[in-house]
Amino acid sequence: MKKSVIALLVVGIVILIFFGSFKKSYNNMVAMDEGVSAQWSQVENVYQRRADLIPNLVNTVKGYAAHERETLEGVINARSKATQVTIDPSNLNAESLQNFQQAQSGLSSALSRLMVVMERYPDLKANENFRDLQAQLEGTENRIAVERRKFNESAQTYNTTIRKFPQTIIANMFGFEKKAYFEAEKGADKAPEVQF
Repeated sequence: MKKSVIALLVVGIVILIFFGSFKKSYNNMVAMDEGVSAQWSQVENVYQRRADLIPNLVNTVKGYAAHERETLEGVINARSKATQVTIDPSNLNAESLQNFQQAQSGLSSALSRLMVVMERYPDLKANENFRDLQAQLEGTENRIAVERRKFNESAQTYNTTIRKFPQTIIANMFGFEKKAYFEAEKGADKAPEVQF
């Protein structure tokens, strides 16, 4: 009788240890998944900040460069497209992230063209509102880079965790899927050609 009680206690302890380990691994994956979603929200937040600055920048430029209508409309259209592409944090896959990145790249390109055009207008470059907006935009671009890096770090930690044994078993059981990363755009590894 004592042997059967001891055996039951040992089996009970093993089951409790297994359950505790299982529970800890599952909860850790849930916390990391939420961390990736929260970090994604920060990425969207800084992109939204940039989108919010653009109407002010365009309105400031309009007064000085009214005949640059095509460039201004390009910025407005690119902003509109960029703000329409959103991603549900639970569906952060490579395809949706690539679509988001393409829309944001289109906006970055349009802003770059606008800044080049503005070099032709010394009065505009001297305008305090324009300089402030330009500085805020530059700061926002830096924030975007920082938040994208943090997102990639968060996704990497999550992806590593769900691929480790025995967490991979739990991840597969409960549908924890790998998160996509922000990647450099094609051609970003080549230096731009500058001609004078």
